[in-house]
Amino acid sequence: MVKIRLSRGGAKKRPFYHIVATDHRNKRDGRSLERLGFFNPIASGAEKRLEVDAARVQYWVDNGAQLSDKVNLLLKEFAAQAKVAA
Repeated sequence: MVKIRLSRGGAKKRPFYHIVATDHRNKRDGRSLERLGFFNPIASGAEKRLEVDAARVQYWVDNGAQLSDKVNLLLKEFAAQAKVAA
């Protein structure tokens, strides 16, 4: 089964996460099928905190991918952010 979840990057005490589509059996930071966006929880100033390719996420969900709980919350935040910007 394909899962859309976070993959951790960055340095110690400075997390940075990629939103990825991957097989659920792969390790958290292991091989992924596609990178769909990023989440930077410690962004400050003009740095982007969240960026998502919503069309590709929808493609994977339409083809049976499951969202992790955190990614589901981030997508809701991104949708609200896009509504405010529009």
